[in-house]
Amino acid sequence: MGAHALGAAAYAAKAAGLAATDQAAAVSNEISWQLEHMNAPVRAALRQLPPLGEDSAGPLGSGLLASGILGSIIRRIQAVLDSSSPEDGAR
Repeated sequence: MGAHALGAAAYAAKAAGLAATDQAAAVSNEISWQLEHMNAPVRAALRQLPPLGEDSAGPLGSGLLASGILGSIIRRIQAVLDSSSPEDGAR
């Protein structure tokens, strides 16, 4: 289910970008908001997922979520999660 959570997060950020005149800023702001509001158990669960594109068997494989803006967003989220400590709720 974690992969679905990342997909939903990516679609939300994409939608925020599509609704704004400054798409890049809106996407970045949405990603930041999501990460700031993510609690420790959610962060821990998402850290257990394979990096996007590395596991061809699941929804984080080489399909729709791994390409374009959706892939870019998920990679950004995973990079922040990987760089933050498990105990910390901040980025």
